[in-house]
Amino acid sequence: MPRVALALEGASCTPAPSPTDFVDRVDGLLTTTLRDLAGTWERINRAEGVEVLPDDLPAWLERLLVGRGKRLRATMLHWAFVAAGGDIAGPDYPGLIRIAAALETLHLFAMVHDDIMDESGSRRGMPAAHVEAAEWHRQAGADGEPNAFGVNLAILLGDLAHTLADSLVQPLPLRLRRLWFELCVELMVGQRADLTGAAAGRRDLAHAEHIARLKSGMYTIERPLQLGALAADAEEGTCAALQQWGEHIGRAFALRDDQLGIWGDPALTGKPAGDDLAEGKATVILALAFERLDGPAREALTRLGTVDLRPGDVTVVSDALISTGVRDDIETMIEDAVARADACLAHGQLTEAGIEGLRSAARAIAWRDA
Repeated sequence: MPRVALALEGASCTPAPSPTDFVDRVDGLLTTTLRDLAGTWERINRAEGVEVLPDDLPAWLERLLVGRGKRLRATMLHWAFVAAGGDIAGPDYPGLIRIAAALETLHLFAMVHDDIMDESGSRRGMPAAHVEAAEWHRQAGADGEPNAFGVNLAILLGDLAHTLADSLVQPLPLRLRRLWFELCVELMVGQRADLTGAAAGRRDLAHAEHIARLKSGMYTIERPLQLGALAADAEEGTCAALQQWGEHIGRAFALRDDQLGIWGDPALTGKPAGDDLAEGKATVILALAFERLDGPAREALTRLGTVDLRPGDVTVVSDALISTGVRDDIETMIEDAVARADACLAHGQLTEAGIEGLRSAARAIAWRDA
């Protein structure tokens, strides 16, 4: 699936600079960095070559990373930098490109490992990394168990992506590296809470919202905005306005993720519809379901994410979520989050171009179909 940048509308007053060139430069840096990694890899590997795999890990990483995804985190960085008064022709902009490349690489790490933990079979309309590696093992007639090989190799691929992301931010100023470290820790805290919460049978709304913010809203929206503002050397009031905007839009992003995980079109999302329900993921939607569903729908709900899951349970719960108004309420919550975010743009010394870019990005995030 080719990379698709978020569609952004022009401003009514001052034309907002498009992030398209920025995204292209991010992919250019990723390509150069991955080629350098391949050279280092080959120097260390020497003449050993690679068995079983069609390509070694750096080439695999490049194929999964360059030109893929919506580049949402890069878009958030760009508009925060512009909104905070950053000069896209100035000396700070190349550092912003480096941050964006690191965020996209970290995102790949998170997706690869998350697919293993969730036992997901596909990602972006293609086999998940661990599934693809298992198939390479089968095709090669290799020794050992294919699925275990696939998981192990995908873990290594994710580790390599995280290592590369850290190397990209290493030359940046200390204030940016400190925030990067916190961002990475937040992601791990969210994943740990997701795993242990599932094991403990947590279904409450507070837990679901905590997971959504740490695993989705923070590192996708809030932290990229903060990094962009810091890169522009923004004042405290500007940083606060962007942080508040990001908190609301991060919530809208996570809620739309939940909605697409149940009712999204697989041809657009790249993942089977209803997967989140089958896995019993700790989402806001599932928490609301436990508050409202009863009868047969309640019984089916309690089997989600367990070995007792029956054929048809996902459909029963999905239909009940519609009939009890949960799906409509999620849409209302998204609309409310966007409205609250828009109000935040009246505060801080934000540029007109940046405000228009953020508003258009908010609409693209909240009402996306993939």
